[in-house]
Amino acid sequence: MIDQELILLGLLRQSPKHGYEIKVKVREILALFAGVQLKSIYYPLRILEKKGLLAKHTVIKGKRPPRLVYGLTAKGKKRFELLLNRNILDFKRPQFTLDLSLYFLSFMKPALARRRLKKRLEILAKISSGIREMSDSKKLKNSLPLLRIMEHNLCLLHAESSFLSSLIKKI
Repeated sequence: MIDQELILLGLLRQSPKHGYEIKVKVREILALFAGVQLKSIYYPLRILEKKGLLAKHTVIKGKRPPRLVYGLTAKGKKRFELLLNRNILDFKRPQFTLDLSLYFLSFMKPALARRRLKKRLEILAKISSGIREMSDSKKLKNSLPLLRIMEHNLCLLHAESSFLSSLIKKI
C-alpha cells in the first residue's frame, strides 16, 4: 500500500486531479515502470481522504456532469515528502524471474539453457530498443522524471544483458 500511496500522493502533488485522470496516469505511465495496477482508484482515494491526506471538491465544467477533484492537504504534502524520502533510501531487492531459473539451471541440458538465455537476450534487446524509442519521442522529451526512469531501466537491462552474455559463454 505504501507504493500505491506514494504514487497517488505524488500525482496529486503535481496538481489536483479527478479520479479518472489519476487512473489514466497510473495505467499509461507509472504501470510501465512501477508495476502498479489499480483495479479501483476510488477506494484508495477514499482511504487517503479519511486519513486527512486528501480533500475533494466538485468541479463543473461546461455541460459535463460534475466531477470530484482531489487535491493534497497540508498533511498529505507532509506524508508525500516522508514517503518520498523513505523510498529513495529503501533497498528492497529487485526480484527477477530469471533468478529462480538460475537456481535450477543445472537441471537443464546446456544446449537448451544456452538457447533459452540467448532468446532472453533478444527479448531484452527489443525492450531496450523500445525504451530508447520512447525516450526519443516528443511526448517524453519534456519529461525529465520519465527520461531519468528510462535511463535507469536501460542501465538495468544492459547489466542483465552483460551478465547473460557472460553466462552463456560459461555453459
